[in-house]
Amino acid sequence: MITHPLSANPTHSRWNRSLPPRLSIAPGDTVHLECVDSSGSQVHPAMNLADFLLIDRGRIHALTGPIFVEGADPGDVLQIDVLEVTHKGWGWSSVIGGLGFLKERFAEPYLFQWQLDGEASRSLAPAVVPLRPFCGVMGVAPAEDGEFRTRPPGIFGGNMDVRELCSGATLYLPVLNSGALFSAGDAHAAQGDGEVCINGIECPVDATLRFHVHKNRSLPGPMIETAELREKIAEADEGSWIVVESATDAAAAARAATSRMVDLLAERWGFSEIHAYILCSVAMNLRLSQVVNEPMFTVSAAIPKHVLPARRLF
Repeated sequence: MITHPLSANPTHSRWNRSLPPRLSIAPGDTVHLECVDSSGSQVHPAMNLADFLLIDRGRIHALTGPIFVEGADPGDVLQIDVLEVTHKGWGWSSVIGGLGFLKERFAEPYLFQWQLDGEASRSLAPAVVPLRPFCGVMGVAPAEDGEFRTRPPGIFGGNMDVRELCSGATLYLPVLNSGALFSAGDAHAAQGDGEVCINGIECPVDATLRFHVHKNRSLPGPMIETAELREKIAEADEGSWIVVESATDAAAAARAATSRMVDLLAERWGFSEIHAYILCSVAMNLRLSQVVNEPMFTVSAAIPKHVLPARRLF
């Protein structure tokens, strides 16, 4: 069992099974990956909005890899143990015109810089945002020839943005090419389920991953085994603020719940609307609460109480 370092550069921003591997490892080996932020190191802590709007968006999702895992063949399962993911003290979130879940309400571009202090950030006061770094993109090369943008996820994994893929989690992916050709990046220091403004807290990280191969164990798509999380205990102990909406269109219900949460944060906690929207993206969890009462679907939007100062609403 060997431990390998893998620097971020040169990164890649397209899935392509023809990309030459940057590292070859044996099953059971561990890799320390350096991951730049999702912009490919174009964003930096002193950047202003005008400069941010000029970055090359073709470089978004700058990934570290590919990693060739010896003995991994199509029809096998690749197991990735996430041993540790650590941030580097800073991050950013943005709003881009025409993108995001509430793009009609938030049409003007905006850039927010975060200072990350250990396990929390107080940059968006009065909120205290707990940090749980993870790679938003973790995947193997798709089975098809050609270059593919990294934004759409698939059976290969990719841009899944599952916040539970933090330290202690295990990811299982179907192997679609010889060697699996694994890559990772697009790290977030924190993210809510939904990532509604289009970003979590985008940041560079160091990720320590261990790889195993399960021979002849087919898998139709990604599966995750989560770690026991302190945040879940805190949420259960302290409760959450939850906004509920129902509609015949689940996406419409989710947008309505998100918009109401923005209003609530602005009215009761004094956030500007744009800061409330960003907070929703990094700390609010959108959930399907029921799908059985067709044609109506119910969506809840929840922010843990420990994120916000205590309030009585009525």
